[in-house]
Amino acid sequence: MFVVYTPKGGEPEQYDASTLKVSEASIVQRTVDMKWQEILRGLEQDDLEAMRGIVWVMKKRSTPTLRFGDFDPGVNEMTTRMDKGEIERWIDNMLVMADEDLEWASVQAIVAERVGAAALDAEHALTYLASKAPDPKDPTTPAEGEEPGQPETQPQTAASEDQSPSPTSPEPETPTSDSSPMSSTSHPEASTTSSSATSTT
Repeated sequence: MFVVYTPKGGEPEQYDASTLKVSEASIVQRTVDMKWQEILRGLEQDDLEAMRGIVWVMKKRSTPTLRFGDFDPGVNEMTTRMDKGEIERWIDNMLVMADEDLEWASVQAIVAERVGAAALDAEHALTYLASKAPDPKDPTTPAEGEEPGQPETQPQTAASEDQSPSPTSPEPETPTSDSSPMSSTSHPEASTTSSSATSTT
């Protein structure tokens, strides 16, 4: 976890809390009257005293005489950001807790919106998030708008098979009996024309 301190009119300064030594963590605990685990939880919530203690004790590395009371940043000058490993675990947890009924595009948009306020390296976080997209070639991944476990083609195939005649069906496709209107020997118009021509001659 990083504390980003941006003094008024100055450039952002990054302080990695995970690099503290035990002696430094003990100093912070005594100074802000918080246990280490409370400090870590405080960092996750942008707790002002937790962030102030971390930045102060790390500044003392270069300025040993710096007193806690002399380091009094503005309430909007500090915030926390997650490093690459932390943001990846955070994204994984967010995806696990995501509503299964939401499409990937919606889930990605929701998580991406929060990445900017959580990640030290937002570009890395967005790239990692994009890499978690479901594989469209995966047969277990339903298509957009398709319910899982309900293939679109099966009902249509079954219907077409029921309606189509079987190749071994005993019923002929085209009637061929003499009494049938489609019989090759039944041509009323041709017969009438032929007999009229014969009587005329």
